[in-house]
Order: sequence, then C-alpha cells, then structure tokens
Amino acid sequence: MASTRTETAARPTSANTTYAVILAVSLCHLLNDVMQSLLAAIYPILKADFTLDFWQIGLLTLVFQGTASLLQPVVGMTTDRHPLPQSLPVGMTSTMVGLGLLAYATTYPMLLLGAGLIGIGSAVFHPEASRVARLAAGGRYGMAQSVFQVGGNTGQAIGPLLAAFIVVPYGRPSIAWFAAAALLGIIILQRVGSWYARLHAAGGGRPVKGGAVALSPARVRAAVTILAVLIFSKAVYSASVSSYYTFFLIDRFDLTTQQSQLMLFLFLGAIALGTVLGGPLSDRIGSTPVIWVSVLGMLPFALLLPHVDLLWTGILSVVVGVLLASSFPVIVVFAQELVPGRVGMIAGIFFGLSFGLGGIAAAVLGVLADAHGIDFVFTLCSILPVVGFAAIWLPRRRELRAH
Repeated sequence: MASTRTETAARPTSANTTYAVILAVSLCHLLNDVMQSLLAAIYPILKADFTLDFWQIGLLTLVFQGTASLLQPVVGMTTDRHPLPQSLPVGMTSTMVGLGLLAYATTYPMLLLGAGLIGIGSAVFHPEASRVARLAAGGRYGMAQSVFQVGGNTGQAIGPLLAAFIVVPYGRPSIAWFAAAALLGIIILQRVGSWYARLHAAGGGRPVKGGAVALSPARVRAAVTILAVLIFSKAVYSASVSSYYTFFLIDRFDLTTQQSQLMLFLFLGAIALGTVLGGPLSDRIGSTPVIWVSVLGMLPFALLLPHVDLLWTGILSVVVGVLLASSFPVIVVFAQELVPGRVGMIAGIFFGLSFGLGGIAAAVLGVLADAHGIDFVFTLCSILPVVGFAAIWLPRRRELRAH
C-alpha cells in the first residue's frame, strides 16, 4: 500500500496538472524548432550560395526529415521499455551541432550532414518530450499535447523572421549565433529530465500502463491506419508550403526574399494558432469533430490558394494554416488512446511519419517543380485535403473504453 500511495502521489492527476513541466517542454520545443526551421527558411540563401537546383533543396529536406522519420519510432519504442530521461538534452545538442555545420559548410555534402544532425536531434527530442507532456497532463491530454506542439509551431513561425532579420543581413555564419538558444534549451531539459527521472523512480522504474480499449485489434489497426493517412495528407501539404512557399511568392508576385519569409511567418504563425486551439477543443467536444473540421474545412480554401492575388494569398494562408494544424495534436492523442501504454512509440511513429512523408514529398515536389514549375506543385497539393473523407471510418471516443 505504501508503494501504491507513493506512486499515486508522484503521478499527476487531473487535479494536479504539472503546468511548469508542460510549459518547459513547450519552450524547449520552441527553441528546438526555431533552430530546425532555419533550414527551410534559408533555402533561398543556400540555393544562391551553392547554386543548388530544386531537387537538391528537396534532398536537404529529405535528409533532415527522413533521418528524423527513421529514428523517431525506434527512439519511442526503446524508451517505452527503458525510459531515458536525460536523452532530451542530448537531442538538443545534436541540433546545435547541425546548425554549426549549416553556418560554416563549404560543400553541399556538409550541408547534408548538418541537415542529418538536425534530424537526429528531432528524433531524440520529440518522442520523449511528448511523453513528458502526457505525464504532466493530469488527464488533460489534448491541452497538454497542444501546448507542447504549439511551442514547436511557434518556433517554426519565428524561424523565418529570424532568418529574414538576422541571417539575410549578416550572412549564413550568423546561424551559429543560435547556439545560445540551444544552450538554454539544454539547461532547461536537464531540469525536466530530473523531474522525469524522479517520477519514473517513484513508480518503481516501471513504464506507465494505459487502460483497456474496447475495440478489437483489427478495428484498432484500421483506426491507426486512417489516422496515418490523415497525417500523410497534412505532411505532404505542409511540406509543399514550408519548402517552396517562398519560391512560389517570389515567382508569382516578384517579392524579395525578406518579404517572402514574412509571408511564410504568417502561414507558420497560423499553424501555431491552430495547434493551440485544437487540443483543448478536443478535450471538450471529442477528437472526431475536430478532425472533421480540420481536414475537410480547409479544402475549399486550399483549392483557392494557388489562384488568388497577394492579399488573398496572405488571408487564405492564415485560414489554411489554422485549420491544417488544429487536428494534429488531436490525431496524436487519439492514436495514444487507441494504443495505451505505448506513448513513445505512437509519438515516434506519428511525428516520424509526418517528418518522413514530408521529406519524401519535398524531394518529389522539388523534381516536379523543376519540370513543371512551382504553380503546378501548389495546384497539385491543393486537392490533398480530399483525403480527409477517410475520417468517416474513425471510431467515436465513447467506443474506446470498455464499460
């Protein structure tokens, strides 16, 4: 009984959500993704400095996101069985080293290595940080996942601004200045890792188990597959915008690099807003309605986006970004509920799947952009939200738990 009381006291309940830890991992997600987003934000600079083709830009994205995709599920499955609280600062360190290579690279292979190290940092950070957010949620899983993810989305949105006002004026070596952000993140993550280690020790060193799911294994597999399909459509669309939006704006509206990065900030900022809205909303009304609104609500706006003027491009980018992102934390939490006790594996697979599919898409879209132009790529991607109709086969939340 004593050990049970200790474990119960140590583990947050719905009345004891550990906001400090959630905010800490969210802040570190922001710092991590600021550094990661610099890669895409400086693509125009890299293209000019190294005279790259679009397929080489796509390959950089593939190496970054592909590395993260391959390693994240492995990290998640490993830490489900053997939690590694102090792995979080290690991931941040890998990202910092990768940035240094991007700052001082003299050859294209060095750029690829830097992108790969950033991908490794992402692979180590995301599954364990997502687990920590869930452990600290106290039952408010949608809220915790949204706060955690909005840190990353905010970092992705800030990255282009920092590139526009720091890297563009001061040159590519100024990327190394962001090592200060990495050092701050490492310090915070060491404290978070200590909290996580104490929580793990209080539970006797055992992985946290989940509740039973009322669905059959076949139904669970089908539901997880549907969620993966939804992630696929979002990842490909997001990759097309994140990697090539600046080139689209420069080509279509004759914007400068700085102006195009400010527009990218609008889109990525909208993604951050959508992320922070989606999780708490799903806690109130359920996962499926939020997923429906997200994946199908953006369809008409995405279809219009490649065909409007600059003003409406900015407006529609914001609308699409909010709707696109609102269901991502919901999808992750939904999948974690479908496969209880495998938080790291699910986070690794879904974050990794998103990165990996986005990277593959970026490489393919780069080839298509070279062959047919940027306008063709955006028009092609605008039909991807149609995939959202697959959500009709998702189980309702009340079906998940046995009575």
